[in-house]
Amino acid sequence: MEEKIAKIKDWLGSGSINIFGLPMSGKDTQGIMLAQALGAKLLSSGMIIRAKEAETKQNLTDNGNLLPTNMFYDWVLPYFERPDLFRQPLILSSIGRWYGEENAVMSAAAGAGHEIMAVILLNVSEKDVESRFESAKILNDRGDRKDDDNIEVFRNRMKEFREKTLPVLYHYRDLDLLIEVNGNQERDKVFNEIVEKLYEKASQSPV
Repeated sequence: MEEKIAKIKDWLGSGSINIFGLPMSGKDTQGIMLAQALGAKLLSSGMIIRAKEAETKQNLTDNGNLLPTNMFYDWVLPYFERPDLFRQPLILSSIGRWYGEENAVMSAAAGAGHEIMAVILLNVSEKDVESRFESAKILNDRGDRKDDDNIEVFRNRMKEFREKTLPVLYHYRDLDLLIEVNGNQERDKVFNEIVEKLYEKASQSPV
């Protein structure tokens, strides 16, 4: 495992890996684990947007809808230029969820020296993420997030993923950047599959 991680780090350089999936598919969990393994910084669009909403006293995504694209550009894309991220590899948690945003994300990332090298899709069914939603409500382990408290809002988030984010992933697939991973496993097994597939991609890249 250590040799494979080293190979991935060498291949990644200061580039970035973008992780997608349905709500509660484990994006942030796997993002944190991957960032720690690779010595990378984690950027989560959800965390950035929630912080900006609190700062500006706006509730634009409480109903489960995606942030309007113009606001996404203003709020999220400038993070790529942050001085503390200069020459650092990045793990991105769903940066650019609305079809059409992916081109601006790739451009902003590359322009800041964080070229997107791979995009990971955590495949978990809607039925399974709804089960995770119900379990999280019982365990109360998601903090005070309103979008994880209302099943209709949660289902709207899934609808937004189907209609707006899946086309983003099809585009990344056409660019040969997409890596699909079975997200319906124990988290360590999910992580191991991510490492294996990133290692395979890194090994296939020209030196």
